[in-house]
Amino acid sequence: MNTEVCVVGGGPAGLMLGLLLARAGVRTVVLEKHADFLRDFRGDTVHPSTLALIGELGLARRAEELPHRKVRYVTLTFADGTRRIGDFSRLRGWPPYLMFVPQWDFLEMLATEAARHDTFTLLRETEMTALLRDPDGTVRGVRAHGPDGRSLTVRAALTVACDGRSSRVRWELGLTPVEFGAPMDVLWFRLSRTEQDPEGIQGLVGAGGALISLDRGSYWQIAYLIPKGGYDAVVAQGLDAFRARVVSLFPRLADRVGEITSFDDVRMLTVQVDRLRRWHVPGALLIGDAAHAMSPIGGVGINLAIQDAVAAARLLTPALRAGRLTEADLAAVQRRRMLPTRVTQRAQRIMQRGVLAPLLRTERPVDAPLPFRLLDRFPVLRGIPARVVGVGIRPERAPVLPATERYPARS
Repeated sequence: MNTEVCVVGGGPAGLMLGLLLARAGVRTVVLEKHADFLRDFRGDTVHPSTLALIGELGLARRAEELPHRKVRYVTLTFADGTRRIGDFSRLRGWPPYLMFVPQWDFLEMLATEAARHDTFTLLRETEMTALLRDPDGTVRGVRAHGPDGRSLTVRAALTVACDGRSSRVRWELGLTPVEFGAPMDVLWFRLSRTEQDPEGIQGLVGAGGALISLDRGSYWQIAYLIPKGGYDAVVAQGLDAFRARVVSLFPRLADRVGEITSFDDVRMLTVQVDRLRRWHVPGALLIGDAAHAMSPIGGVGINLAIQDAVAAARLLTPALRAGRLTEADLAAVQRRRMLPTRVTQRAQRIMQRGVLAPLLRTERPVDAPLPFRLLDRFPVLRGIPARVVGVGIRPERAPVLPATERYPARS
């Protein structure tokens, strides 16, 4: 196949980039190694910045039709009481809530919209195996295995890595990210939810641990924080001890914690925070987790990846359409997105060092730190974390194309 852009990875960044490029008339092929997007415990927190983009693309009504849960407040419960620390209803000029949408439904929506354009091709069950490179190292596309192991070559002026924190493209290019470390890992699991349960995001903090419960309507999606590398110790203590620890943090779950029947019901996420110094080489660009893995703090990873994709589409489309893409164009994407990446990771690292690391080491009840007490006491302040998390630094807007430049959609 010959195309202008080959996107490796059909996640949020890959499909958003594919949609925006195809919409602008740039021939784009997206490779997705799975047959569908259905995977448990993929991040599905859609922030106001992303919701605004969805609206600009004319997809707001379709997004509302997806299974979802809107959350306007974030609370944390400490030994000295429950504190409301974030209020998205205070945002001005942005959707006043988070939306929890199953990522597979969100991705199918983007893929369906992109497929309306003749310039878009999504190849499912197709996994990149190697980069195509000129003798001088310039990337010219990829080799891949398609369904039934069939070989495929995709030649492209630009290859974009959207293949996550274990990026094959990054490995092939020999790029090594700077590791910043994290004091915790996360155990993901789900338990049923009743109408009598509280709504929204519940953060519960206790001696030596913390639990974040995400309201998914009929069930709680729960993130249980453990010390880095502590999974084997949790398993060694046994399932009953784990269930008891969950109940100690969230007593309402006592009548259903037995739904965790084995550690097979628990998925471990190894938390890492890292960042490439250089996101590009001649012919290739890395964005999203392939360029910068984020901590789960704030649920910002998906949204930053999508912001990267929007910036890349806006900055690169003119050069791609003119057939004069240079590495300077790729460097412009990194310059645009490096500041929000640095600031967000810095904030996450401060939270990790100042709040989470001490919390995971202590065996005493934990009272709310002063900043959280101030947020709870003065409601007007709750809009600050909502803005920082929900909108972020340097939010991107969807490229607006003149009517004469819009590529005709398939009927």
